[in-house]
Formats: sequence, C-alpha cells, structure tokens
Amino acid sequence: MKKSSKYTIAGTNIDEVKQRNASSGLSYNEALTLLAQTSGYSSNTIRFPKGQK
Repeated sequence: MKKSSKYTIAGTNIDEVKQRNASSGLSYNEALTLLAQTSGYSSNTIRFPKGQK
C-alpha cells in the first residue's frame, strides 16, 4: 500500500519539498566551506550559526 502524501494548509506537498531539498545541491555549511576554500580565507574566519559547524 502506498503511503499518502502530507499537504500543508496552502496545498504544498511536504514529501515533494523534502525530496527536492535533499537533491538541491550544497548545504549552507558546505557552501561556506567552499567559499572559504576558493576565496583564500580560512574556514576559521567564517562564523557558523550557533551549534553548527
């Protein structure tokens, strides 16, 4: 039996959004690290949000 999709009040398919987010590319931290590596700055100079790194 197929699992039914969940929708928000506005009609957004939650499962589809999660699937697209998973395959959308770099995460926030991956993007910061890539910028640090390619711009010559150390990743130590980048401030990550509290609790992330």
